[in-house]
Amino acid sequence: MKQAIDIRRLSKELILMHIGCVLYAFSWASIVESANGIGGGSSGLAMLVQYATGLPMGIGFVIINSVLLLVALFIIGPSFGFKTVWGIGSIALWLNLFPAILPHDLLGLADDKLLSAILAGVLSGIGVGLCLLQGGSTGGTDIAAMIINKFRRVSYGRIVMASDFTIIGCSWFVYHLDPGVDNALTMIIYGYVMIGVFSYTVDTILAGNKQSSQIFVFSRRHAEIAHSITHDLHRGVTILDGTGAYTGHPSKMLLVMCRKVESNNILRVVRDIDPDAFVSVGSVMGVYGKGFEAIEVRTKKKN
Repeated sequence: MKQAIDIRRLSKELILMHIGCVLYAFSWASIVESANGIGGGSSGLAMLVQYATGLPMGIGFVIINSVLLLVALFIIGPSFGFKTVWGIGSIALWLNLFPAILPHDLLGLADDKLLSAILAGVLSGIGVGLCLLQGGSTGGTDIAAMIINKFRRVSYGRIVMASDFTIIGCSWFVYHLDPGVDNALTMIIYGYVMIGVFSYTVDTILAGNKQSSQIFVFSRRHAEIAHSITHDLHRGVTILDGTGAYTGHPSKMLLVMCRKVESNNILRVVRDIDPDAFVSVGSVMGVYGKGFEAIEVRTKKKN
């Protein structure tokens, strides 16, 4: 039964990742490319190669990520996981399919560069956010960050920022070779607008997922509820001893710390087992430890 649950959960995660990859690929193949725009990451680099050489973006994306995967395989081993390969494969598939099955300017935004940059940033941000929520990634910068961190500790945000600014900055030289681009500087600015909107969208999605809830459950059927939460939802439960102030009778309380997005599932379990249970749900500022955020303590440097 546990294996079936794990397979069902993995299938759900892979499907949601694929949906995110479809949104991500659509934003690049049908919005950014039609507006002759540019962005960051391996997709931006693949598009830069397309502008310079004519190599289709989908093929360039596959080549770039394949090289990164091979390098990562030899340097750090297969720690990037199956979901990363799944994300790369899904994006590559649709980056090659969309140009063949959809009109070049499906949304009619080719002449509106600003709106194209904003919409592409939102859609690609939602797509990547969906992938990250399922524990996967879209490759590219994620793999590069793992390779770099093998030799030197550099924050993921700095690596992303450096790569995006470099890729978009290099488009200056490519745009000058394209007679269809009137103002290379304007296109570069739109590229920075896109990655700004993209980063904000991803952060917003992940911030909602990182919010945590503290749930207290008072029920005579506390053992059944605790067992279901632990084995079906795979979330830890602490059983506390309590005493009713009015009755003086001993009672058991369940304490559950969970992500905010998981609270509805826990409440559903409680309701199905004991509709008369008393439940208290509160938001907490931070939860640190295994399964949540890492404990970070900042110390002041001595002069």
